[in-house]
Amino acid sequence: MKVVLNVIWLVLAGWWLAIGYAIAGIICFILIITIPFGIASFRIANYALWPFGRTIIHNPHAGAPSVIGNVIWLIVAGIWLAIGNFVAGVALCITIIGIPLGLACFKLIPVSLVPLGKIIVPTETVYAYETYRPEHLAWGRADSAPTDRYQTR
Repeated sequence: MKVVLNVIWLVLAGWWLAIGYAIAGIICFILIITIPFGIASFRIANYALWPFGRTIIHNPHAGAPSVIGNVIWLIVAGIWLAIGNFVAGVALCITIIGIPLGLACFKLIPVSLVPLGKIIVPTETVYAYETYRPEHLAWGRADSAPTDRYQTR
């Protein structure tokens, strides 16, 4: 089902949303100081091409520089990309077949606004990531980490 939705998404909205993110990434690469924004923009463009089966999670190791960068990104490009995602999502939600695609468009809005400090992962790994967080690595091997988040050794 994910493949069918991704193909329909690619035809109806994915390609032009990815082009928008790629243009923003190219502009960010031209201005040397904004290369981290360009990398984030190309990462989102990849996600915009094939979103079903992947999700966005917060990077627990993102610090203050990502917050400052997100504020700059929001002012420069984030608001315009989010508006584009919103308009595409509303247009896709007009038809019944387009409702899941419109919801995927709405799912892109938060990462359009604040892309730094986010990780795009397959949905199958989200549970594994939530179960074995990086702080569990302090226990030693990853397989010896507590399986319950309230369990202690």
